[in-house]
Amino acid sequence: MKPTAQQVFGQRAAFYATSAAHKDRAVLNRVVELARPWPDALALDVATGTGHTAFALAPHVRRVIAIDVTPEMLVEGGRRKAEWGMENVEFRLADAHDMPFEDGSFDIVTCRRAAHHFADIARALREMKRVLKGNGRLVIDDRSVPEDDFVDATMNHLDRLHDESHVREYRPGEWQRMLSEAGFEVEAIGRYTKHRPLSSLMASVAPDNAAEIHRIIASLGESQRAAMNVVEKEGEVFTNHWYVMVSCVKREA
Repeated sequence: MKPTAQQVFGQRAAFYATSAAHKDRAVLNRVVELARPWPDALALDVATGTGHTAFALAPHVRRVIAIDVTPEMLVEGGRRKAEWGMENVEFRLADAHDMPFEDGSFDIVTCRRAAHHFADIARALREMKRVLKGNGRLVIDDRSVPEDDFVDATMNHLDRLHDESHVREYRPGEWQRMLSEAGFEVEAIGRYTKHRPLSSLMASVAPDNAAEIHRIIASLGESQRAAMNVVEKEGEVFTNHWYVMVSCVKREA
């Protein structure tokens, strides 16, 4: 049986609290910049994990509600809230697909490194739009894939092996379509890549899955290796990871 996101992330909560990729200050700063916060704003961080994005927003807004479906993640976030004295961050257990908030509750909604786990991305986006006020801003940062069939299929397969709750990393063009269909006005879709060690896909991975990841990379032809930017550095294999950062607005009718 395929594990749920709650099961996977419950086991990995402590790792995500200290993960360099999730603490990336440059990326967090860009999320905050695109959110355009102001001191009286009320923000919602969807699928917050251990709260990295919520904590980045907190100094710039009145209050941040940070939701996640995994209790262990929220416990880790609560520890850091107490440690750092972030009193305007509130953690709540809630599902991105069915959020317990009134329509038009928030000025800002963020969602970082989580959407590729959503079972029903269209429903989650509709919920984000529903809880936003008119002219409210949504910022999404997530794993992505380029507009390339081979890389798309390969990267999504590798990530399912890394995390069996993975659903899909979407192409930038898919993000444009999905957000438009959800009723958002897309302002910008930024793309960026990180050249990361293959070992980053191995954390807490079953031995059979880890072996399959190695086999897939080892079996790539020259042009396929170039497409994935597979390079060996000092005895360690690195490959590209693709990301997308989207900012959009819920325009008042």
